[in-house]
Amino acid sequence: MSYRKEYEKWCTSKTFDEETKNELLALTNEKEIEDRFYKQLSFGTGGLRGVIGAGTNRMNIYTIGKASQGLADFINSQTNEGRVVIAYDSRRMSYEFALDSALIFVANGIRAYLFESLRPTPELSFAVRELKATAGIVITASHNPPQYNGYKVYWSDGGQIVAPYDNLIISCINRIVDYSEIKRVSKDSAQNSGSLQIIGKEIDDKYIAALKNLVLNKGVLENYAKEIKIVYTPLNGAGNLLVRRILNELGFNNVWVVPEQENPDGNFPTLEYPNPEDKKAFTYALALARKVNADVVLATDPDADRLGIYAKDTKTGEYMPFTGNMSGLLIAEYELSQKAEKGLLPKDGVGALITTIVSSKMSYDIAAEYGLTIKETLTGFKYIGEQIKLFEEAKRQNGGVPDKSKGAFEYLFGFEESYGCLIGAYARDKDAVAAVMALCEAAAYYKSKGLTLCDQMQNIYKKYGYYLEGLESITLTGINGVKKIMALMGGLKNNPPVSLGGNKVVATRDYACGIRTDKLSGEKTKTGLPQSNVFYIELENNGWCCVRPSGTEPKIKFYFGIRADSKDVAESSINNIAKDLMKLTTVE
Repeated sequence: MSYRKEYEKWCTSKTFDEETKNELLALTNEKEIEDRFYKQLSFGTGGLRGVIGAGTNRMNIYTIGKASQGLADFINSQTNEGRVVIAYDSRRMSYEFALDSALIFVANGIRAYLFESLRPTPELSFAVRELKATAGIVITASHNPPQYNGYKVYWSDGGQIVAPYDNLIISCINRIVDYSEIKRVSKDSAQNSGSLQIIGKEIDDKYIAALKNLVLNKGVLENYAKEIKIVYTPLNGAGNLLVRRILNELGFNNVWVVPEQENPDGNFPTLEYPNPEDKKAFTYALALARKVNADVVLATDPDADRLGIYAKDTKTGEYMPFTGNMSGLLIAEYELSQKAEKGLLPKDGVGALITTIVSSKMSYDIAAEYGLTIKETLTGFKYIGEQIKLFEEAKRQNGGVPDKSKGAFEYLFGFEESYGCLIGAYARDKDAVAAVMALCEAAAYYKSKGLTLCDQMQNIYKKYGYYLEGLESITLTGINGVKKIMALMGGLKNNPPVSLGGNKVVATRDYACGIRTDKLSGEKTKTGLPQSNVFYIELENNGWCCVRPSGTEPKIKFYFGIRADSKDVAESSINNIAKDLMKLTTVE
């Protein structure tokens, strides 16, 4: 069906409400109509994400409803006693999408547990496991701009859906050809039947207790937590109450919250982009930090799975930004060094550190330092969660005994460059609430040693070498944007560079076909990871580059990194790599 016919159907069919029809009839720009209807909003391997509005290529109760109906059909094909936990963040329409999804699940004979108000994504992951649910969904577009919302699906282990469930669920969604097939009941009917249950404090309490069990130095907190000054911004999202609660219960009582960004607001009025990776998101927080002389400045994204950090450098008086790699490495070094000191690390390489192919390669050095096995996954924390599940399954098959030869590892830490980590196996997704806890515990510990977080970061570089990473993104929207992104990927694969930043290319990995090609010998070997539209370039001098289309935004992303013995050399090398990469991005 042409986009015009689909548009006219939405404007006239009884299936769609009057508000939707009026929104569409008011459109006068043909390109806008085309963009809303030229395709179905794609349900990727993690879920939906798109601009809010009427149309098949938008986030609305119909596209969300189709996803929930398809998920319900799949759940009912797997069990007669389906349960789904539903959470949502502060974005526009999040509650409406969450409630509508709950009513669809109930109409399909599935019990729905709906959080009473907005909650962090990692708590949803925890709740799925705690309530022994079949699946979970969270309504969020994470750190995307205000006009976006999204729909992420989790399976019974608490992790985002991965193979084979992702494609099976997508197949069920795609079988729905008419929005009139979506079943719904009223809220009153759902609650009166007992099939819709509102949850909140009881899950919060268990979640916070699980986090507090991961604290390594309670004595240090008793003596030094009160000396750490913290400025925090939830960026108008879901992190506020639980981040403040965990800090308060651990003794961090010098906490200032940015007032302009404290309360939930899906319009994010002081932000262009509610993303802790964006330095502009810290404008208000840094102003407050200078006023109160804070030691640490923290920001969580709207669904509170990512944490951004600034720390005061007492030598310069300035606040130093930490990239996602830096914060992940700092937390990893703290957690693992303290466990080593206390005799808590498993022996014989059965302890595992998990990272992704686009994250800092310092993780390999840290794993070696503490006798761990390192596992590398594709981009996305869902693959880290999947590894934790595989570890546990292997241990069960081995009678609960860890065994490296059988893949039965003990999970110790996981992180990705995009500002996310997980310090325990209580959940299966990155957790900014737990990261705040661990980071502030580390700050208190290093304070007891006369060090700041900036001092400790420099100590880590001295210990392992100066690793530096970069990220460049090109936004290409609309139909032509998709074509250009595909052309860029194809051009790089078919004609890869021979060098980047003065570093020779030694090998390439095309994850779409799963082949690594050694450029010196010509030998081809398997990558060992799932197929994905990702192209990876190995450089001499510990350099690398990875290119992939974003799974959540109309962007193509270029990740790259280098190791050097000094900051100056690393910065020069990384800048040269970036310049050469950008020369490769011209598409007619």
